[in-house]
Amino acid sequence: MLFIGRTERTSETKMKCESSGNLLTKMIIVRCKTLLLLSSVVCTVAVVISFHKLLNSDVKFTKPFSPIPAGLYGNYIEIVDDDTPLSTSSRKVDTTRDSEAVVSLNAALEMKKHGKPDKALKLFQHAFALSPKHADILNHYGEFLEDTKQDVVKADELYTLALTNFPDHTGALMNRQRTASIVENLDREMLRKIDEKREALLSIPENNAALRRAKKEAYFQHIYHTVGIEGNTMTLQQTRSILETRVAVAGKSIDEHNEILGLDAAMKYINSTLLYRLRDITMDDILEIHKRVLGHVDPVEGGHFRRTQVYVGSHIPPGPSEIERLMTQFLDWLNSEDALDLHPVRYAALAHYKLVYIHPFVDGNGRTSRLLMNLLLMQAGYPPVIIVKQNRHLYYQHLQTANEGDVRPFVRFIAQCTERTLNLYLWATSEYSHMVPAIGEPHILTGEGFEEHL
Repeated sequence: MLFIGRTERTSETKMKCESSGNLLTKMIIVRCKTLLLLSSVVCTVAVVISFHKLLNSDVKFTKPFSPIPAGLYGNYIEIVDDDTPLSTSSRKVDTTRDSEAVVSLNAALEMKKHGKPDKALKLFQHAFALSPKHADILNHYGEFLEDTKQDVVKADELYTLALTNFPDHTGALMNRQRTASIVENLDREMLRKIDEKREALLSIPENNAALRRAKKEAYFQHIYHTVGIEGNTMTLQQTRSILETRVAVAGKSIDEHNEILGLDAAMKYINSTLLYRLRDITMDDILEIHKRVLGHVDPVEGGHFRRTQVYVGSHIPPGPSEIERLMTQFLDWLNSEDALDLHPVRYAALAHYKLVYIHPFVDGNGRTSRLLMNLLLMQAGYPPVIIVKQNRHLYYQHLQTANEGDVRPFVRFIAQCTERTLNLYLWATSEYSHMVPAIGEPHILTGEGFEEHL
């Protein structure tokens, strides 16, 4: 009996253990199912967010603009303008010039008061030329341009320059607070019109004969003007001849030939290697571009950061020991979400300015910076910007203004150059240019009237 009772109790205990084990197994299974369900939900949300970001990415998934038409011959194989009114060359304050500038300012205010705007303008310009950092002159000159010329953009630039030199200037601060939002809206409207022209250009079929001819012509123009900004004396016809035939031009230096060939090699490298790539731009990419830009002229320095200090007019770039760190910071910004969220024209112009400010190479900094800018624009569907050599002084002037603290004039300058380049393509394919009323103007790219337009 005792044996039987123990057996029953053992069986009962065994059943309880089995029941507890089953319950524990069921709990584990339920928790695993819950964990799998939560993991599936999290993964699904992550995938949806990723697709949303990808679908809303304007830069990476816009149809890239290839600048080189099919069949164009060829395979792989800084001068600074100092005569600008906004120069910030380090110099002691010339009290005599300042005194004369104040006298001219007072005379200008009197002319303005008596309704003589033409004389007032000349006196304001004279005062500004004598003392380009004087906050009162900058502020009153801006007010004059805003009141009599309705030039809010230029006035805002002058107010900003006044505050850069004297942050506590009350008049400039009040004026700047009023004009800032107005100018921002004008800039956005300008970029919107440029985007409309880009869409018109992208709507043209790639096999359109007029577009192929326009690409070929723009390619020659781009190389001619880009090396011309740096002082190359080749004409457009000579540049075209070198690119098409690889025959030397009599009377021209070897370096001038090699500058053209180097830019051609860099453009073709970008078109075949970087244009359609979706991953981040790397240090090696910039070094490879520079290697081709300078490879024919100076193969020793091509593709390498400078190891000496350089001087660019009034701008003293960072020392050679700082270049590696600054370039790493620049690339972090270049590939950041904040930078990629900018309008493509602003993004490309800022990239150009930041790189040329660091000035990482002994030579070829301007050409490399403009190539990087055009790479970013082409990835966003814009054609490579042509900055004509006739506007070289404006180009350097706006870079100098950016060094003083206001990069917006330089961004506007690049935006205007982008629009003119788009006009060139739309004019050449006029069947698609109905939405550009002034497309038939004869001097669409020559730069005549460009400064007034800005």
